[in-house]
Amino acid sequence: MDQIKLIKHHKGAPLLRIFGIGHKLTIFDGITQLQNLLENNTFWATGRSKSQICKMLSNSTVVVSVWHKNQLIGFGRATSDHVFRAVLWDVVIDADRQGLGLGKLIVEALLTNKEIQCVEKVYLMTTNSSEFYKQLGFKINNKQSLLILNKN
Repeated sequence: MDQIKLIKHHKGAPLLRIFGIGHKLTIFDGITQLQNLLENNTFWATGRSKSQICKMLSNSTVVVSVWHKNQLIGFGRATSDHVFRAVLWDVVIDADRQGLGLGKLIVEALLTNKEIQCVEKVYLMTTNSSEFYKQLGFKINNKQSLLILNKN
């Protein structure tokens, strides 16, 4: 994990969102890299435009990214009301870097951020990674149902 750096962005990730700044405050076209990371490593975040990604970042409470030199290799974000609930979103690691503990690093950085560390409950949705999240203390909740209203 030599030369791998976790960046804890300010709320709304303005430096990443506006200037594309990544590791060592250097401009690396971070939005394009984030778009590519999501496009190439997920099925649930494909087709997002740069403007949608910028708006997403702007409205996120906590944003973290993981860089290897000048390449974005991991990302995660959370939204929260700062009291009762927070939701983790878009936790993704480049396929070539999975299994190195970077996902755990991202989730821990999100959960320990002062903006969400004191909420009563943290939610997340996953299709294929429930075992990973169980290792981090998350539990399947059979008392609640996930309901979705697709507005597309």
